[in-house]
Amino acid sequence: MPAHARAARSGAAVITAAVRAGAAAFAVAALASGCGLPPELRDPPGSVVPSPKTAPPTDSPPPVASDLPPTGGPSATPTFGETTAVLCHGQPSATQVMALLRNTSGMLPRGETAEVRSDTPLCAGSWQYSVIVVPDRDPLLVVTRGAPGSLTLVTAGTNVCNIPVRTSAPVGIRTVACEAGPAPGTV
Repeated sequence: MPAHARAARSGAAVITAAVRAGAAAFAVAALASGCGLPPELRDPPGSVVPSPKTAPPTDSPPPVASDLPPTGGPSATPTFGETTAVLCHGQPSATQVMALLRNTSGMLPRGETAEVRSDTPLCAGSWQYSVIVVPDRDPLLVVTRGAPGSLTLVTAGTNVCNIPVRTSAPVGIRTVACEAGPAPGTV
C-alpha cells in the first residue's frame, strides 16, 4: 500500500476514534443530566430546606455609631419625617426661633413685643415653620433649618413660598409654607 494511502487510512481512523469518543462523552453527559440526584441524596417530600447560617457578604461596611439615628435623650437631635409637618415639641423651642429673629438684623427689633403662635413651630426633616404674632402688624411667617442649637434662617415675611422653600424644603414644610398661602390680611 502506498504511503499516502496509509496516511489517509490512519487519519480516518484517528477521526473516527475522536468522533466515537465525543459521542460517548455526549451520551454520558446526557444520561447524567437527565437522571438528576440519586433518590438517597434527595430531600424527602415536605422537608424544610436549610438556609445558610451566615449572611451574604455586602459591598458596604457595617454602620458605625455616627451613622446610626439618635436614640433619644436630652443631647440627641430629634428627627422628623419629611412628608408631614408636625409640632416640634421644643426642638427647636419658640425661644430659639425668637432669638434667631432678634439676632438677624432688621428682622425683629429687640424691644418689639412678639410671640410664636402656639401651634408652631412645625418640623419636617431638619426644617421648621413658625408664625410670629406681632401686635398691630401682619403675622411674620418664618422658615428655618438645622439643629435646634444652630438654626439658620431660610426666609421670613408674609409670603415665604420662595424658590429655596419650593426647591429644597421637605414636602411637609412646602405644604404649610406654600399651600397655606400668605398670612391672613396680606395680599
